[in-house]
Amino acid sequence: MFDRIAELAIRRSRLVLVVAVLVTALMGALGAGAFGKLLGGGFDDPASQSTRAAKVIDERFGGETNLVLLVRAPDGPVDAPAAERSGRELVADLRAEKSLANVVSYWDTDPGSPDLRSRDGREAIVLAHVKGDETQQQENARAVIDAYTGTYGKKGEALAVRAGGGAAVGGDMSKQVVDDLVLAEAIAVPLTLVLLLFVFGSVVAALLPLVIAVIAILGSFAQLSLLGSVTDVSVSATNLTTAMGLGLGIDYALLMISRFREQLATGAGVEDAVRRTVHTAGRTVAFSAATVAAALAALLVFPQYFLRSFGYAGVGVVAVAAVGTLFVMPALFVVLGHRVNSGRLPWLKEARTTARTSVWGRLARTVMRRPALTALPVLAVLLVAASPLLGITFGTPDERVLPTGAESRQVSVALRENFNGNDESALHVVIDGPVAQGPLGTYAAELSGLAGVVRVESSAGIYAEGRRSADSPSSALGRPGAQRMSVVSDLTPRSDEAQDLVRAVRAVDPPAGSDPLVGGVDAVLVDSKDSISGRLPLAVALVALTTFVLLFLFTGSVVQPLRALLLNVISLGATLGVMTWIFQDGHFSSLLGFSAQPMEVSMTVLMFCIAFGLSMDYEVFVTSRIKELHDLGEDNESAVANGLGHTGRIVTAAACLLAVSFFAFGTSKISFMQMFGLGSGLAILIDAVAVRGVLVPAAMRLLGGAAWYAPGFLRAVHGRFGLSEGGEGGPAAASVAAPGDGAEAEVQSPYAKKTTTGA
Repeated sequence: MFDRIAELAIRRSRLVLVVAVLVTALMGALGAGAFGKLLGGGFDDPASQSTRAAKVIDERFGGETNLVLLVRAPDGPVDAPAAERSGRELVADLRAEKSLANVVSYWDTDPGSPDLRSRDGREAIVLAHVKGDETQQQENARAVIDAYTGTYGKKGEALAVRAGGGAAVGGDMSKQVVDDLVLAEAIAVPLTLVLLLFVFGSVVAALLPLVIAVIAILGSFAQLSLLGSVTDVSVSATNLTTAMGLGLGIDYALLMISRFREQLATGAGVEDAVRRTVHTAGRTVAFSAATVAAALAALLVFPQYFLRSFGYAGVGVVAVAAVGTLFVMPALFVVLGHRVNSGRLPWLKEARTTARTSVWGRLARTVMRRPALTALPVLAVLLVAASPLLGITFGTPDERVLPTGAESRQVSVALRENFNGNDESALHVVIDGPVAQGPLGTYAAELSGLAGVVRVESSAGIYAEGRRSADSPSSALGRPGAQRMSVVSDLTPRSDEAQDLVRAVRAVDPPAGSDPLVGGVDAVLVDSKDSISGRLPLAVALVALTTFVLLFLFTGSVVQPLRALLLNVISLGATLGVMTWIFQDGHFSSLLGFSAQPMEVSMTVLMFCIAFGLSMDYEVFVTSRIKELHDLGEDNESAVANGLGHTGRIVTAAACLLAVSFFAFGTSKISFMQMFGLGSGLAILIDAVAVRGVLVPAAMRLLGGAAWYAPGFLRAVHGRFGLSEGGEGGPAAASVAAPGDGAEAEVQSPYAKKTTTGA
């Protein structure tokens, strides 16, 4: 296959490039409409009890409250005649909005409900449900917010109106994601180009990886646009598309360019250099893409479309980046030839280096002389970094992920601090079927006696502390064939106590013959954690199994996959531990501008899968060259040292460039996107430096010849189905020198600051 790709590039290079330009333009046109099809949210399990409760409420009761307007009187209490008059006018106008339902306010209750008025009497609440799916809700909420927030009413009687609630928070988050994406790319792209210039030492070579990055990003946006037409896809997936498209496009192109320039430096002709590059580095790119895609595909087992969207986007961007690299890059090599080194930067000095004299080759030999002594301190540091995981807690996104200046967040803070109970975060108990008033009242009374519950509102009456209060029943909560209750508590939303209340409510015996569903923001959190934890073992097993199989097919060893999995788990544990220390425990919160809170459960799983996949990307880069040299007759230690000498600089450069793409999201105003960017970037650097530089050579030295062990029947399987880069008697053997002392042929290049060698 790789020979055919190389021959296609050599014989039809210009045709390949013309087709690539046309396809890229088509993908760009198709991807331009992606944002209009992508949705916010997606953190809920559609089969969970809380989601089913929300569906019943939408169908039978007009929908849950997801928009809260906080109204402040201009001077005096909200009960003042002028404030009440303006408040009632506001409510009347809101009820006339076709996009709203279930509009309820303080001024509707008779007498005014104290729970809908602030303790100082200056503010009142208007509750409403915004109709539509998540995208429509955000659009409708934005229109209502733009029309009614700020000041409302006649001069002298104008009310100050601010908006909060789930629809407002979701709208602010979606808008911020787009703004953050623009800023991150404005930072990452120019910085990446500068780094590429230093890595390659020439303008032309530095620009080539950006070609693949553009193809990968546009292709992924086209894929998201198509998927958004047939299924739910999260708008947050665009962040992964751009970061990984830029990073992987550069990674793969860097590998190919380095190998091509290496072949030219040895005196090979352009066509032979292209063949050798595709056969070796191209094979590595294909196999690396398979391992990364396998890790990201595990996200598809989760029911939340937020996570599935990243699986779609991740697999798509990897596939497009790999295909673009394998077909477009060789064609560019044929057209450019030796001009790939054009635009030499005059201030970069020429250098000569070999795998033996390179920094990474010397480091590998130093480590292997005393493997335990050098590896133990690194392991100790990584384990200490992972220790915060012992106290990790999980949550779902709420208003706290937004900057403190966001209006929706400020309203949520005011509701918690200035009001008795929080109607917007109440638990909703729904019974989809008829229930007599007597048993319903008994059930509501028992619920009201639970710890933390302020009141329970039902069609049978309002209950507090286990008994019916003097307030009149709410007829809007009852239907001939369904009943709804609102369990209002004074607990902090999404706290451990609030989650315990969800479980306590679900444990109360319902009226005979009924099957209540419990929803609300705290119920969503409980269900999300249960859903993800239930699917997580399957996802981890799939990642481990596919990685093991792919690495076995690549190396022919059962030890190498196990070694790779173990080292990846250690490095990822360190990364997640540091992120827990920062974002959950609150270190550097003032510097980064976020509020400490439990780790966002979906983003933590996402970061694990992405970091794992990218770690395997570099695993393949390094192992492929080590195996190539080992197959050519070098002993284990020499193959490791020379393999790292060849690939160390490439892996480090690729890791730094990819980390820049992720670190750019550290500028995000949404805290879980900061965690995603900083965590992914840190994982990449830990893997490239600590794992590839120290732990891999130490492990290989300690394993010795056993590193390449496989049972006889598996060796037979590998002989038939296995893949390898080069191989005995193949192109690798024909072009790589293997002197008896284990040193590879010296490569000299007059075009780069250092000789660049491929994996």
